[in-house]
Amino acid sequence: MTLPSPPASSDVAASVYQAYQASAQLAQTRPADRSQLLHQMADAMEAAFDDILDANTLDLEACQDQELSPLICRWVKLTPFRLERTRDILRKLGDRTDPIQQVMRASFQQEHSQTYSQLMPLGVIAFIHEALPELGAIAAGLCLRAGNSIILHGTPEARHSNHAITQALLQALEDSDAPRGALTCIDGRWPESVQELVTQDMWVDMVIPYGRPSLVQEVARQATAPVLRTSMGNCYLYWASSGSQEMVRSIVFDSHASEPDAVNAIEKVLICRDVNRNSIDLLCDSLREKGFRLRADESLREELPDLEPTQESDWSRSFLDKTVALKRVSGMEEAINWINHHSSGHADSIVTESYTESRIFSTGLRSALVHINASPRFSRNPRESSDVVLGMTNQKGYRRGRIGLENLTTIKQVVLGLDRDR
Repeated sequence: MTLPSPPASSDVAASVYQAYQASAQLAQTRPADRSQLLHQMADAMEAAFDDILDANTLDLEACQDQELSPLICRWVKLTPFRLERTRDILRKLGDRTDPIQQVMRASFQQEHSQTYSQLMPLGVIAFIHEALPELGAIAAGLCLRAGNSIILHGTPEARHSNHAITQALLQALEDSDAPRGALTCIDGRWPESVQELVTQDMWVDMVIPYGRPSLVQEVARQATAPVLRTSMGNCYLYWASSGSQEMVRSIVFDSHASEPDAVNAIEKVLICRDVNRNSIDLLCDSLREKGFRLRADESLREELPDLEPTQESDWSRSFLDKTVALKRVSGMEEAINWINHHSSGHADSIVTESYTESRIFSTGLRSALVHINASPRFSRNPRESSDVVLGMTNQKGYRRGRIGLENLTTIKQVVLGLDRDR
């Protein structure tokens, strides 16, 4: 087979082409070899904990000098717990059943043949992440488990930490004889190197941007390669008249508890007009005690004038901090229409004691995930599941919701001809 000619010479283009060549070899590797590689990556991360934390100190000092936002500083700051969790995720992926070559029944059959489908690697994945240094290692683990090569590009705020983590992972790949280019880290001039990376559509099969909505939107705008958009924040909860204030409070609290990036944090609460004022007062008092900043629309501020006013743009944007906006609505129909128009659409909730209301809500909502009397709290490594989750997406045309191994694969359909004389 003759490969296409490599792109014009540049550091980014050369890295992309090397990743493209490595992806063909990775697709042929045995599942047991990839499992062993992931365990070696976990061991290498553990051995480098001290070096990674030292590098992270340099990043944090730079963040303070540049007076970056508290959100970014919190995302950049690594802790032993965050590193240990990353190591454990890599080991979990090493123990996970390999998704590649799994055979499934095809949706169609042809005459005199048998048709089946099987999962295949996508090829080359470019992962562009804002701060959150350990997320590069988690993305690398997911991609390599699914037989893909990965190109990492972090934002400048975590440059030293990203480099230290990547060096540890690269050492594990070298010791395992994995193909050169299976994992690449680009540390070029931001944002020019990002634009060059996401326009290599001949060699890059998918771009995954992760961070604040502004970064995701800018990458999607520039990219010529397919983009899997991630979503964060701006999740809604509808408090129906039959729902309890205690459940609303506990779900809001729990949704904000995932650290460092509370992906599914409930930032907006729509309150049915039949919910009494005393219950709303209790909710507000509880949220304030936990350090939440509260805002409300004009109609609700007539009842609760001490709440900060909302701006029109607030309802369609992510706060990404402990801010919650509240709004009165006439009922279920207005709540569904409002959420469908303003929500980020990746995880929205309802609190109700009515089965009928829950069915109407889940049917009418266009969101990827609907939670009924349950917290949408996000976890990359859920205890009750063997899955590892990179993030969330509301993008139609892909498998929406949690981004896991299946999102990093594609389907090949095979038609097996049968002997017509039988």
